[in-house]
Amino acid sequence: MMCYRMFMAMWMAMCLVPIATISPNSVLIRSLSPNDIVVYIPLHIIVYRDGRYEKLVGCDTTPAGVDPSSGERDFQSKDVVILPDAPLSARLYIPKPQNRLVKKLPLLFYYHGGGFICGTAAEPNTHNFLNLIAAESNAIIVSVDYRTAPDNHIPTAYDDSWEAIKWAAQHVDGNGPESWLNEYADLGHVFFAGVSSGANIAHQMAIRVGSENLGGSINLEGIILLHPFFWGTTSVGSEDPNSEYIEYVEMIWTFAFPETSGLDDPFLNPAMDPKLSNLGGSKVLVYVAELDDLRNRGWYYKYILDQSGWKGKINVIEDKGVGHAYFLSDPSLESTQAMRTNISTFINT
Repeated sequence: MMCYRMFMAMWMAMCLVPIATISPNSVLIRSLSPNDIVVYIPLHIIVYRDGRYEKLVGCDTTPAGVDPSSGERDFQSKDVVILPDAPLSARLYIPKPQNRLVKKLPLLFYYHGGGFICGTAAEPNTHNFLNLIAAESNAIIVSVDYRTAPDNHIPTAYDDSWEAIKWAAQHVDGNGPESWLNEYADLGHVFFAGVSSGANIAHQMAIRVGSENLGGSINLEGIILLHPFFWGTTSVGSEDPNSEYIEYVEMIWTFAFPETSGLDDPFLNPAMDPKLSNLGGSKVLVYVAELDDLRNRGWYYKYILDQSGWKGKINVIEDKGVGHAYFLSDPSLESTQAMRTNISTFINT
């Protein structure tokens, strides 16, 4: 499959229309060519009549290893297989040896974004972001390479993420299959984090930890939700109920999860989840961006979590003048650096 970069997606957005807007009498529908576009979701995916598809972002990859350009913030990373038959893998990160002042380090599970359609744990921006998080937070990271649509629809992303947690839990006594976790991971200090759809996954994993029995093998202390992908049928905050963005969210969600009950599915709208108060961990850090259409959902998450009876503490930080997931592409911005500092403080205090 060919991987288009962002500018190609922008060009396609001007030249094509979503399948939902194509009438039955259009040329596209009448033609039986295998090259006919049957699904087009801007900035995500194009699907052709013969089943081929092209993902529009998150296709580039970078190898694991030691980054020679990171100078004093050297790290190590490697890819590991969790379930060979799935297949399910993860990329692990540890800070450089001189940062490991204590034998055991906090363990952070990270879930990439991409609308449950795009992205991988090896995507360069994700990789570079986690390099810095591992070094600055002095933490070991498990970046889960969960499977995505259309080959694997939801709930596969959630199931893969849960399998990764159970895999890590095997290391509680230092006898698991992965040496880095045996030697460095403190399973008494565990955190979940993600961006966009990955933040959605981090939330869902915290619900499962709080609702299911892992036998005390891990202690989830908190979750970090960066520009979380939540929605619902009722507008909240300053959302425009007539915004075209609602249709865009619905396109992404129903493509990734064809069997969904809709925009109020508890997987997408936490307010509809009767297990919300079971959220594992005692603290939550949420980041939202002023220019992000998902901004209001991050603030609303704080409101519904406070109202649910959950006993922890939640803090929301809003960055001004920036859009969705801006920090992945611009690590030098002052607001990006402040975010990483706040994440480090959240993990280590």
